[in-house]
Amino acid sequence: MIARIPAGALVANIEITAATVQRGDIIHLGGRACQVRDLFQLPQGAKQLVFDSGELLTIHTRTRLIAVRTLRRR
Repeated sequence: MIARIPAGALVANIEITAATVQRGDIIHLGGRACQVRDLFQLPQGAKQLVFDSGELLTIHTRTRLIAVRTLRRR
């Protein structure tokens, strides 16, 4: 389930890699929006992402994905 976006927040489509992915990023996979709940560092720069649904995705250093990230206004 995707959390509501707070008022006053901006969202942006960004390209993410294993080095730049963050908790809270929303990635569209197979037509479904999956929000990153947690992530774990793996050997050789890879990361394992845990989504709110409990599903796992491993991305390697050369993987490129498009995600939606909430940017808070200051």
